[in-house]
Amino acid sequence: MAKANASREATAQRGGVLNDVLANEVPLRDPALAAFWAWLIPGAGHWYQGRRSKAVLFFVCIMGTFVYGLYLGGGRVVYASWRPDDHRLPYLCQIGVGVAAMPALVQAYRARTGDHFFKQSRFMVPPNLTKREVSGANELDDLQKQLGRYFELGTVYTMIAGLLNVLVIYDAWGGPAEPYVPAKKEDEDDDRPPDADRGG
Repeated sequence: MAKANASREATAQRGGVLNDVLANEVPLRDPALAAFWAWLIPGAGHWYQGRRSKAVLFFVCIMGTFVYGLYLGGGRVVYASWRPDDHRLPYLCQIGVGVAAMPALVQAYRARTGDHFFKQSRFMVPPNLTKREVSGANELDDLQKQLGRYFELGTVYTMIAGLLNVLVIYDAWGGPAEPYVPAKKEDEDDDRPPDADRGG
């Protein structure tokens, strides 16, 4: 009898915890719009949902990683290029951070059309692949020689930032997971058939 009462109390306690969680559940508003905001600006989807602490955490961590990668690569490791000799596949990961990687699309368009607006700025501009007559090298070769390992490190950091934001987008769309409240040992004992205590 005492075991049954303890089991009922434990079940009620677990149910109370779950009810408290459900009562304090954050309204997710429009999940699709939250996911879009989360892609556009890391953390913005969570801010839109009222999950402000997570929003700030995600923004600082993801944008910090992305900006540090840009710094390592001198602003040249994020660029969009689909030229025959330079398929920039890392950009597919980097665009995961949203608006921060979009200047690369603008710069790629300008380079393709010969638009010399902001000519002095090489920020996110695809490198010129025309080989020089004397050395046979091109601008991409120069970048890799000048930056050394930091070209690859910057690329990896910016890719990681974009991929991490994919997880943030999913969290904004799907919402927080409900906590798992494990059953106590007494509950497991009460679920056993009566014959189990007698050994058969």
